[in-house]
Amino acid sequence: MAQDSSFDIVSKVDHQEVANALNQAAKEIHQRYDFKNTGASIAWSGSDQIVMIANAEDRVKAVLDVFETKLVKRGVSLKAITTSDPRQSGKEVRIVATLREGLTQELAKKIAKVVRDDGPKGVKVQVQGDELRVSSKSRDDLQAVIALVKAKDFDAALQFTNYR
Repeated sequence: MAQDSSFDIVSKVDHQEVANALNQAAKEIHQRYDFKNTGASIAWSGSDQIVMIANAEDRVKAVLDVFETKLVKRGVSLKAITTSDPRQSGKEVRIVATLREGLTQELAKKIAKVVRDDGPKGVKVQVQGDELRVSSKSRDDLQAVIALVKAKDFDAALQFTNYR
């Protein structure tokens, strides 16, 4: 009897890359002339939130743009963060960015439904906590599932791990 092959669909964020992007963005904001005297800053707030502050809405949006640019250069998907709308707080404007990790139950069910409906026959999908396990007897079917999931635009940064 042939052994089933499998892989996991997960949504994880490399915290070290996010920290590096944040440090690079903070350095650029500190050095750039257009951010002088605007009170612009970016910093961690807890383990999974980043706070951007400036004295005007357009400046805080520019800080967010710098941060997003650094994330993209470091290979972190922008789908891995959610940002709040700019909020006035006294004399400053803030944007809070939150890191998103793990698949929500709703998203996991949506991905599983797409794989069952549009994927090759004989592929099994199981929700395991905040990840999905996809298994099949054929590795070609698993490759087809990976291509199918990549082609769909889900609202999360997806990775495919534990391919065996």
